[in-house]
Amino acid sequence: MNAISQNRSNSSVLVVDDEPGMRTALEANFLLHGWRVETATGVHDAANAIGKKTFDLVVTDIRMRDGDGFEVLCSVLKNSPATAVILLTAFGSVPQAVESMRSGAFDYLTKPISFEQLQATAARVMRRMSEKTGKPASSTVTATVTGAGIIGRSPLLLQTLQRARAAASTDADVLIEAESGTGKELLARLIHESSDRCRKPFIAVNCAALPEHLLESELFGHAKGAFTGANAAKAGKFELADGGTLLLDEIGEMPLNLQPKLLRVLQEREFERLGETRPIHVNIRVIATTNASLGAMVEQGHFRSDLYYRLNVIPLSIPGLRDRIEDIPALARHFADKFATETSTDTPLLDPGFVQKLQEHTWPGNIRELANFMRRVLSLNQGARIDAACFDKEFRPLGKSRAAAAMMPVPGTPISVLEKMHLENTLALVHGNRTHAAEMLGISLRTMRNRIKEYGLPPRRYA
Repeated sequence: MNAISQNRSNSSVLVVDDEPGMRTALEANFLLHGWRVETATGVHDAANAIGKKTFDLVVTDIRMRDGDGFEVLCSVLKNSPATAVILLTAFGSVPQAVESMRSGAFDYLTKPISFEQLQATAARVMRRMSEKTGKPASSTVTATVTGAGIIGRSPLLLQTLQRARAAASTDADVLIEAESGTGKELLARLIHESSDRCRKPFIAVNCAALPEHLLESELFGHAKGAFTGANAAKAGKFELADGGTLLLDEIGEMPLNLQPKLLRVLQEREFERLGETRPIHVNIRVIATTNASLGAMVEQGHFRSDLYYRLNVIPLSIPGLRDRIEDIPALARHFADKFATETSTDTPLLDPGFVQKLQEHTWPGNIRELANFMRRVLSLNQGARIDAACFDKEFRPLGKSRAAAAMMPVPGTPISVLEKMHLENTLALVHGNRTHAAEMLGISLRTMRNRIKEYGLPPRRYA
């Protein structure tokens, strides 16, 4: 047995295909590379296998006589979110590929299958899911969502995922309160994809990114001629999410005057488009997220108490990265592997000294900050090994920089001055990348552009 086979001897794969010839060929190829292999003849057979045993990988055809690969994917997400899924089809298309990734697949390959490509994809699965010490992927809880993932095995994260899976088995609305950059939308998608609604739409609305005068139309839709510029009827997000899940991101930014209407929709699951009187009924689950304390906002009069209690049926929170430092090595390797895939390069070795440096930092921007830092390190330090010197060269802690020291608030300093300085320092940290800066600050790219214009920052410098 070769070195590759020895490395894979503890990895298991379930092959699902209703064509005996293809099933046998896939089984033989995985056995040749040292995998432990089981096979299933279709959707129902696969569901039984997944319900009885945990696999590191499931490779499934999409079109089968008793169903399709998306049903297999739903079974995996419900029963074993740590398992990666690769979908195969002879009828490949770009929309279907996008849908596969949105539904939670690790990758999507088109028949006729290149076994070399399949093994390369499987290798990426194991690199992403395994610890460097060689622990099997099942020891790392991973829920793949739109090509990214919730990765970790810390007790606090496992507790959160357990509560999320319990919430997924119901239709109750969910409120996720957590710091910016912790992965609130990923957790919302995991709940959706682990529920019976996984084949229906997942629609997300960022309440902070839309102007107040457009938010109502965006949520509830409008009739033709309902207002100036409404040249055609438009369905709102509630209507588009019928049967599935609606994510209300940054719900704390919902204007007070819209909150009573939202409360009515949550209670009745009924609304009217702007300019219409015909009621529209929807069957949806609502997940709301916020990086603020809605309870505190209620006390301050900035959020309605009745809407808060209606949203807070199942409360969830995600621990900050500083509270789950044991997950940092796996996250760093995930981002390194993701960057290597995007750039078609080999994943570099992360030196233990580099990883230790990562674990010593508190990461106030949480996973988003770590992801941006890893991208910077890998972009500027190309090689087979990333060591502690790379960390020291690229890491710029705002709290210890002269720019940050200059931001220490002096009593009486206008808030706008402090905001401008903080914006400048954040843009400098990410080398002027406005998208990354907006993500770190928890604001929309549109807001970022408006702030740059408002404060007269040089637009070319921050391209």
